[in-house]
Amino acid sequence: MMNYKNKKLIVEPDGNGLYGIYGGEAENPELRSAMNKIRDAFHNIIKDVKFHDEMIELKRFYIGRPSPLYFAKRLSEHAGGAKIFLKREDLNHTGAHKINHCIGEVLLAKKMGKKKVLAETGAGQHGVALATVCALMGIECEIHMGQVDIEKEKPNVNKMKVLGCNVIPVTAGSATLKEAVDSAFNSYVTDLKNNFYAIGSVVGPAPFPEIVQYFQSIVGQEAKQQFSELTNTLPSAVVACVGGGSNSMGIFNSFLSDHEVQLIGVEPSGKGLQTDKHAATLTKGKFGSLHGFKCLYLQDENGNPSDTYSIASGLDYPGVGPQHCYLRDIGRVEYHTITDDECLDAFFSLSRKEGIIPALESAHAVAWAIKNARKLGNDKSIIVNLSGRGDKDVDFVLSKTAS
Repeated sequence: MMNYKNKKLIVEPDGNGLYGIYGGEAENPELRSAMNKIRDAFHNIIKDVKFHDEMIELKRFYIGRPSPLYFAKRLSEHAGGAKIFLKREDLNHTGAHKINHCIGEVLLAKKMGKKKVLAETGAGQHGVALATVCALMGIECEIHMGQVDIEKEKPNVNKMKVLGCNVIPVTAGSATLKEAVDSAFNSYVTDLKNNFYAIGSVVGPAPFPEIVQYFQSIVGQEAKQQFSELTNTLPSAVVACVGGGSNSMGIFNSFLSDHEVQLIGVEPSGKGLQTDKHAATLTKGKFGSLHGFKCLYLQDENGNPSDTYSIASGLDYPGVGPQHCYLRDIGRVEYHTITDDECLDAFFSLSRKEGIIPALESAHAVAWAIKNARKLGNDKSIIVNLSGRGDKDVDFVLSKTAS
C-alpha cells in the first residue's frame, strides 16, 4: 500500500490514461484515435473562458446549482449518533447528479461538430439527463437501455421519449447495464466521424473517466464550502454509493487531501455476498479489462464479466471506474456493502423522517449512514451524497414491498 498521508492527493491519469495499473486507452487503433481527438478537444475546451462562462450560466439557471446541503435532523435522531447531512443532488434539473457531466459532454460534442450523441443508461437518470441536454442544444440523442431496466424504470423511459430521444431496448444477455454499454459502443463505432459517445460514469477508455470526474467535481467543491460555512469544520465522513462511480468521485474529489475525513464508497451486496446476486465490484472483483479499460470487475470461472444484480439499476454493473480501484489500493477510500433489504429500509426511513424520497442507488449510501451513525458518535458528522430522487423507483418499490 502506498503512503499517501500528509500529502496532497490528486487523482488524475498519466499520459496513457492510467491511474496506477487501472484505466488506459482503447486497444483498437481506430477507436483509440477517436478517443484521443475527444481528449484533445476536452483539454482545449476547459481552457476556454467562453466555455466556462457558458457552463457557469447553465449550472446556475438550468441545473439549479448550487444544490443545497441539508441537515437531516429527524433522520439523525432516528439513527442515534452522528449528524447526517444530505448533499441534495436530487434537486438538480432531471433529478440527479448526471446532468452535471451531461451538459459538459454535449457541449463538447457540439464544439467537435458531432451530429449524434449516444449513451447507455441503467436506472435511466443518465439517459434522461442526456436527452434533456440534447433537446436543449438541438442534437440527436440515442440511448441504449437493457430490457429489464426498461420495465423497472418506465417513468424515465417515457421521459426520454417525450424529450425526443431514440430509446434502443437491449435484450441480449442479462438485459441490464453491461449489455446496454455493449450495444451503445457497437452503435457508436459505426460512425466515429459523426457520433459522440457520452459515457455515463467514470468508466470506459481514456479520456472518459477524467472527463466525467472533472464535470462531477462541482459536487464536492460545493459540499466542502457549504459544510465549512455551516460548521466551520470538515465532516467526519463523506459517503456515496458506487456503481460505475461518478457521483462518488464527484463528491470525494474535494476531500481527498483532507486525511482526517473518512471517505466511504457503498456498493450493492444485493441478496448477499455469499450469493451470486450482487454487484460488489470492489469487494469481490478481480483485475482485468472491461469495455476498453482496466479495472476490478466481477468475473465468472472463465474470466468473463459475470452477471450482476442490484435492486438499484444504476449500480448493476460488473466493473467500476479506475479511480476507485486506485483509491481502494492506496487505502484512501473504504468500500463497504449494503443489501437490498437495508437499502429498502433506508428508502422508507428517509422518506418518512424527512419527506425526501431517495433513488434506490442513493439509498445505499443513506443506509450506511444510518447503520454507522451510532458507531461514529454524537460529536461526528456525515455528508451523504443524495445523488438522485426516487420518483422513478416508487412503483417498483411498492410492488416489491406490498404484502
